[in-house]
Amino acid sequence: MIELHDTLHAWGTDLFAPTLKREIEALAPGSLPLDRATAHGGRVDDGAVVATVTAAADAGTHLEARVGVFFSEVIAGCSCGDEPFAVPAYCEMAVRIEKATGAAAITLIPD
Repeated sequence: MIELHDTLHAWGTDLFAPTLKREIEALAPGSLPLDRATAHGGRVDDGAVVATVTAAADAGTHLEARVGVFFSEVIAGCSCGDEPFAVPAYCEMAVRIEKATGAAAITLIPD
């Protein structure tokens, strides 16, 4: 389970977006559903991701945010000398943070 307590506590301040960005970028590899956002049949590089908060709203019992995530997709190819190779990738995700617990659900927003 993902918990974003610092982000929850930062709601309503100028620190909300940078705090959500920091917590998303600090998640362990595999925590985000990036595997469903690959465009070339590759795998998600376990390296760093870069997040940007594009929207956020108070939805009563929870907070909702839209986050853009930049990552690398590793493509296996034709067994050439420089294979495999990484290509930049991007997707958008919906983040729902429960106000009572700080528990977060992160889902891919389809193109």
